[in-house]
Amino acid sequence: MQQTIKLKKGLNIKLQGLPERVLPKCPSPLSYAIKPTDFHGLTPKMLLEEGSAVKAGTPIFCDKYKPEIIFASPVSGTLQAVNRGERRAILEVVIAPDGKGESEPLTPPGVETASRSEVVDFMLRSGAWPFLVQRPYGVIADPQVSPKAIFISGFDTSPLAADADYIVNGEGAPFQKGVDVLKKLTAGKVHLSLCASYPANNVFERARGVEVHRFSGPHPAGNVGVQIHHIDPINKGDVVWTIAPQHVVALGRLFVAGVYDVSKVVALVGTEVKKPRYYRMVAGASLSGLAEFVNDGGEHKRVISGNVLTGTSVGINGYLGFYDNEVTVISEGDCCETLGWLMPRFKKLSMSRSYFSWLMPDKHYALDTNLNGGRRSFVVTGQYERVLPMDILPVYLIKAIMAGDVERMEKLGIYEVVEEDLALCEFVCSSKMEVQQLLRKGINLMRVEAGAR
Repeated sequence: MQQTIKLKKGLNIKLQGLPERVLPKCPSPLSYAIKPTDFHGLTPKMLLEEGSAVKAGTPIFCDKYKPEIIFASPVSGTLQAVNRGERRAILEVVIAPDGKGESEPLTPPGVETASRSEVVDFMLRSGAWPFLVQRPYGVIADPQVSPKAIFISGFDTSPLAADADYIVNGEGAPFQKGVDVLKKLTAGKVHLSLCASYPANNVFERARGVEVHRFSGPHPAGNVGVQIHHIDPINKGDVVWTIAPQHVVALGRLFVAGVYDVSKVVALVGTEVKKPRYYRMVAGASLSGLAEFVNDGGEHKRVISGNVLTGTSVGINGYLGFYDNEVTVISEGDCCETLGWLMPRFKKLSMSRSYFSWLMPDKHYALDTNLNGGRRSFVVTGQYERVLPMDILPVYLIKAIMAGDVERMEKLGIYEVVEEDLALCEFVCSSKMEVQQLLRKGINLMRVEAGAR
């Protein structure tokens, strides 16, 4: 019998705007974009020029320092624009679709008989390698390294999260094929974590070749980093890989049909969405077609690719992130409140008893982006430890990062965490610290010290 790992620390942020389990047709996007900013540590090098014709799976750019890692077009069409930012850094590579749905011809090796090097080579050539994310650091996996294990989280506990059981429903065959591919990439185990609170979808329950673990508890129990910490912690020198369930499905499709297909089911959620529900979209799709499903007053809305804790504000004319399966729309929070936090209120969520939310544990809230206060001294309050179910000292880790103390950062567990793992710490922080931004700064410093590019 499988043992349930019970987590007590954490916080479930209950928001209004949960998606209904329906899958209506999504408006066809006018453009798609591959965003190098979706991939930490990437320095892109263009392989094509503006105006080039592309198919789904055509290489668009590569990693300058690891040119074998390519990034492919999600659809067929024309490379319309390369949008740049400061110092001419590439922000978006925009593709105008032609509606033909053509794909680059790919001949996958037989998974059962192929060697690891053949599987790796095919994934690199097809553009599927960025599906794999490496811990530590949260960067694209290094194809020259064999991880000690690969982890898949089969549930998500973040606010308004897309239901993993729903979005992989009916994808049993490609998911299993994807797992078979992953087993070729590691000499260790492929771990699959499921929620103990309810029976998982048969796609997960019937998966073969995985070691199943069940977790219970509040967010961040669904974070793969938290699961790794409780299953097989990362020590100095260890490397593990992670992959999302829908990317396992996409990997399976690639090895079955030889088609680079990054379509996925995405949840459109939030208090400012008229009818929250699911839509099938392609990674990198423009979100402008979803404007009709959002309440009026766009200048006072924040459109986020991802969830409210870790997502990126992209605007209604932005693009769906490569790793995101959720689009959240909430109020901007650009209005003033009478007496601010001094006013007793019933519509505010608080971990403390500053508001009356502690009397209504099952209430769902319509929160906005207001900080509810200004930045102040960074003091030890014990708030971080209440929401982080990991055996590390998050306050001291962040202070070590601020001091640039590499040795102390190492001892305090920076190898085990990325931004999503400390996102709740930022949410509850009474000092209003940019915890995720600071953590990425520390991770980048560790990579420099390790000589990584």
